[in-house]
Amino acid sequence: MGARGAATRDKLVESSLAMFREDGFEATTMRRIADAAGVSLGNAYYYFASKDDLVHELYLVVQREHRALAIPRLRQGAPLAENLALVLHTGLDVMTPYHRFGGAFVQVALPASSRASPFSLESAQARGLAIDLMRQAADASRPRPASALRERMPMLLWLAYLGITLHWVVDSSPDQARTRRLVDGVAPIVGRAVRLSRLPVARGLVDDVVGLLAPASASTPTAAATPAGASR
Repeated sequence: MGARGAATRDKLVESSLAMFREDGFEATTMRRIADAAGVSLGNAYYYFASKDDLVHELYLVVQREHRALAIPRLRQGAPLAENLALVLHTGLDVMTPYHRFGGAFVQVALPASSRASPFSLESAQARGLAIDLMRQAADASRPRPASALRERMPMLLWLAYLGITLHWVVDSSPDQARTRRLVDGVAPIVGRAVRLSRLPVARGLVDDVVGLLAPASASTPTAAATPAGASR
């Protein structure tokens, strides 16, 4: 793609995300996006087949902003509970402008066949960025999880983040305060579980967790791979 095409594509992405934030997902149409970007509707469809395709751009924007906000603030040698709470709270901070259309987004993304699903092949790049952020949080923290769990830890933390995101979507409390409290409760529990995973008595439980995660990892394209160009 040439410089002119890349600039047009960037304008469409910028216009769509602004409309998602200001007007919501349902009220945003490809025609309105094209008009705001100053391009023809046909030209807009050349770059994106539908507004659903722009959801992937939202994934990428959110993940890049999340990484930029969280990574410099990770504390080397800190307890996992501290670094995990930081990552989860900054994730909510980045998503906050899009809360008003969260429900519509979930309806688009939940079907297993949806290209907008966080588990889809099309979402692999954004998913890789998110999982790599969890990997960096785990690597910065102490103590380290049991060796059997270490490889799966980023996926496990990302799945927890998805669950918290779903809670945030339906959270009608002021400033989604209930979800913030959930983060503050979940992070210490995960931290304690990781410490316990190092004890011999927990070996069977760790093996069970790894066994449960193996099918999810195998069916999620490039989920465990460090994304090319990811900052570390």
